[in-house]
Amino acid sequence: MLREKTVRRRAVLGAALVLAAPSIVRAQPYPARGVRVVNAYSPGGTADVVCRILCQALTERLGQIFTVDNKPGAGGTVAAQIVARAPNDGYTLLYDATAHSVNPSLRRGQLAYDTLKDLLPVFLSMQAPNTLMRYAQFEATTIPELIALAKKKPGILDCASTGVGTVQHISLELLNSMAGIKINLVPYRDFGTLRGDLVSGRVPLQFSNVPASVGMRGTKEVICMAHTGPKPVDVLPGVPGIAEVLPGYETWEWNGVFAPAGTDAGLITRLNQEMNAAFATPAVAARLAELGALTRPNTVQEFAAFRETQIAFFTDMVQRANIRLE
Repeated sequence: MLREKTVRRRAVLGAALVLAAPSIVRAQPYPARGVRVVNAYSPGGTADVVCRILCQALTERLGQIFTVDNKPGAGGTVAAQIVARAPNDGYTLLYDATAHSVNPSLRRGQLAYDTLKDLLPVFLSMQAPNTLMRYAQFEATTIPELIALAKKKPGILDCASTGVGTVQHISLELLNSMAGIKINLVPYRDFGTLRGDLVSGRVPLQFSNVPASVGMRGTKEVICMAHTGPKPVDVLPGVPGIAEVLPGYETWEWNGVFAPAGTDAGLITRLNQEMNAAFATPAVAARLAELGALTRPNTVQEFAAFRETQIAFFTDMVQRANIRLE
């Protein structure tokens, strides 16, 4: 009898363990294997460099490889679509940038995913003002001088940016709107050609970003005229903000990490905490500062709110400036 009871107890215990197995599997520490980070941009640019710094830091912290998979194309929408359709288990993440907030309005009706519903904010990895660069011999050296010159020569001055509908393009349109001027956009597909034309003076102005501007500090042919933030930028000492002349003027270049809809909220919070910790590491923070990739601690909720304000801003600007993809 005792033997039979023992057998029955073992059978019940075995059944309970079988039923509990899925929970045990789900409770395995994350990450239990490598994580794929789909980068919406090409290798070598600011978004790629910052993404790789983050992934290397996470690899070292969490003991599994965070692999960068560059999938550029269509303003970041190729990568975004891949992740929007990926399993929501935390093993496929999106690394995107400012175009993420432009695409809902610029590509209205063309996206195969819903930006707000299908991609969940995880971590804001970089937020930096844009910059206005000028050819060193350009006759206007300050924003007031530029506005006066543009009013004197309406529709004559040119400003370069890396494409139509980019945050740099939006920065120009906001300047035109707030200053009551008309400076023409000259869009470039190739950054090397753009930079060559700026250095030679073929185009006198370019909206860029802080990391790229920091990298040009030793160049005599190009000068950073102003930035688009609301307060001084430490890595650009002495460079004024456009907002000092046009109060309320503000545009941002940003990078961030997203997960597919349905990803566990606890896992997203964990990822956010690990990414914040990774960027707080002295060596990583020093490397980012050296690049001019400005960062700040942020929560999932703060990043979500930031994304919503950015989408609203770009929607308004795309409509106001009647920006269209050709």
